[in-house]
Amino acid sequence: MSKTVVIGMSGGVDSSVAALLLKRQGYNVIGLFMLNWEENDENGCCTAEDDFADVRRVSALLDIPYYTVNFAKEYMDRVFSYFLAEYKAGRTPNPDVLCNREIKFGPFLQEAKRLGADYIATGHYCKISHENGVHLLQKAKDQNKDQTYFLNQLSQNQLADVLFPLQDMEKSEVRKIALENNLATAKKKDSTGICFIGERNFRKFLSSYLPAQKGKILDLSGKQVGEHDGLMYYTLGQRKGLYLGGIKGENEGGRWFVVKKDLQNNILYVSHGDETPLYSKSCEVSGFNWIPQKPNVTEFSCMAKFRYRQPDQKVNVRINADGTLHIDFAEPQRAVTEGQYAVLYDGINCLGGGVIESAEY
Repeated sequence: MSKTVVIGMSGGVDSSVAALLLKRQGYNVIGLFMLNWEENDENGCCTAEDDFADVRRVSALLDIPYYTVNFAKEYMDRVFSYFLAEYKAGRTPNPDVLCNREIKFGPFLQEAKRLGADYIATGHYCKISHENGVHLLQKAKDQNKDQTYFLNQLSQNQLADVLFPLQDMEKSEVRKIALENNLATAKKKDSTGICFIGERNFRKFLSSYLPAQKGKILDLSGKQVGEHDGLMYYTLGQRKGLYLGGIKGENEGGRWFVVKKDLQNNILYVSHGDETPLYSKSCEVSGFNWIPQKPNVTEFSCMAKFRYRQPDQKVNVRINADGTLHIDFAEPQRAVTEGQYAVLYDGINCLGGGVIESAEY
């Protein structure tokens, strides 16, 4: 009797092709569409209805059953509330990492088991290796699309019964398969940015949830060069949206960019042309999730990413007595941002990740 796989179908090309591949491999495939965000606003660009229509079309073509499940409350409680709290604290969170841990491999996993799943599957670009009861998360063949960064918080229990059908495929190959099989999602654009904001203006979206407080923009000499709309709208290294183009720095040429946020005094610090204030030599990391388990040494060298799609960086890691990490960089790193994730790698193996609390300059 064939094994049952419940696949998370988003209405995108990746999960559509993943479902097709599983069907070809002889699995009993069930599609499950998650509604994580409910938006009734007339200006909202939430595409949930269109996405579910695409899930229906693909499922009909593949002749697989499909269901929809509403996790909007769980998403609001476990992901969105954290997202707002972090922005309020002047940090830059990554809700996609949390969504994977708290929703896609949380309530989704439970719902899949309820539907009789032997395995769950997603359209993520990454590999999984199950060896003697140990589950290793590994980089995908398509290094440009590798998504292990976003899965750094998954536990051994969450990784135990997972399949990643796209692990050995290039994105171009996935598109080709979708076109050849007339999948409704074949030419659909990849979603970008934060899922629940979509194509909307980020500032407008955030301001409807958090009150913004205007304040001074100072250069590093302490001279006022402008006014900001609210510290939550800015992130380290940001160049766009500062509206300081008409102001000349001491040196001609170069652009203005954010180098620091002073939450206590509501001041945004910027630099003109000189990027050196953005480069740090180390960082402190909390809430580290080890995959598959914590190492039995307290110091070691490996590779790291401090943002998605960043090339691997050489680092030295020290595990502190309280479980936090101190990470020294072999080369100074640009715009290591509080609230984002530091993710460690040993070759193709993802060792896990944690939240960047501070960077040392």
